[in-house]
Amino acid sequence: MKTALKPYVHENCVTPILKVHADTEVAVHRQEQHAPHRCTVIANDANDQAGNLTDWEQEYDQIGAGRFCGRIDELNFGGLQLFNEHTGRSLRQRCKVWPDSFWFGFPSKRNETRINGQSVESSDVLCRPGSTEFELVTPESFDMLSIVVSKAKLQSHEASEDIDLKLLDAKNYPRLRLSLRTLQNFRYLLRRILQPTINKIDSDLHHDLLIMGLLELLAEEIPNKKVAPSYQHRKAVVERIKDYMATESIAPVTMTTLCEVGCASRRTLQYSFETILGISPMTFLRISRLNRAKRMLCQPSTSSVSEAASFNGFYHLSQFSSDYRQLFGELPSETFAKSHPANNSQLHSNALEPCVRTVPAFQHCLQRRGT
Repeated sequence: MKTALKPYVHENCVTPILKVHADTEVAVHRQEQHAPHRCTVIANDANDQAGNLTDWEQEYDQIGAGRFCGRIDELNFGGLQLFNEHTGRSLRQRCKVWPDSFWFGFPSKRNETRINGQSVESSDVLCRPGSTEFELVTPESFDMLSIVVSKAKLQSHEASEDIDLKLLDAKNYPRLRLSLRTLQNFRYLLRRILQPTINKIDSDLHHDLLIMGLLELLAEEIPNKKVAPSYQHRKAVVERIKDYMATESIAPVTMTTLCEVGCASRRTLQYSFETILGISPMTFLRISRLNRAKRMLCQPSTSSVSEAASFNGFYHLSQFSSDYRQLFGELPSETFAKSHPANNSQLHSNALEPCVRTVPAFQHCLQRRGT
């Protein structure tokens, strides 16, 4: 039986947060020094969710419309990290795992998931080395079961278990193909160990079970090299547009401009974005700017909604407010109020949008950083 949500203030965090746990879980952590560190983290904002995973560098753009809800259940053993991440809305995720490690991901909806623009097939496991940036596009109501292990732990078994870690370092092959039986068995093991009732088992046993299962998985892995003939060209087109968006000033951009930057025709540009990201180029442009505006609204240095809107190329403020609310399920003034409580009484001063009732900032759980 779980306790009610209650405020908890992290020593390095100025924002009140919420910690979720079971009474039995607390008792175990106090009595069992060998128990792995467990944390459950809940967020109602994609930006918060991106920062809630221990030692990862991430930035999330929300693609699906509506209020966001996410959850992370995480276990840390030291050099081995196990977690399940739930995201309620479709996202574009830019991720980087901690150094000298390997990440293995098991998505719940494979045919709707992309990694670096490559579609995920039924028997695929996702894999990326540490300190290497990669991109995920994930669907609505999605779960990613993951394990991250230090490179040193695998290197100690490389010769005896006849595995080749060079394949895992290959930047062009983010998908590994396995037998469905091996895949199902390992997913079952990960889910079982993540269950709170398993906490009473010593962490050494957890650790050994995970390493043994991972070695069995790696003994039969084969890189999935299957991509469409046009993949490299289409990905290059999309990357040129993303680089332009990241470096150029936020001025109004037309399809003609995007075609010139991408060195592609309108049709090729459209096909490229639909193949790599699953959305049109103009949708990507609008959503990227809205997400950037939201991150800016959450920064204490931002003085007003109009500043965030104009900086990101939204000059028709009523349209910005409407588009923002459609994507995120709240007005930009509501987002601004959560990060600027001192300015709540002035929300309506610029007459940019209807005045809204002040609501308390969401209190999300932020787990201990580091292991």
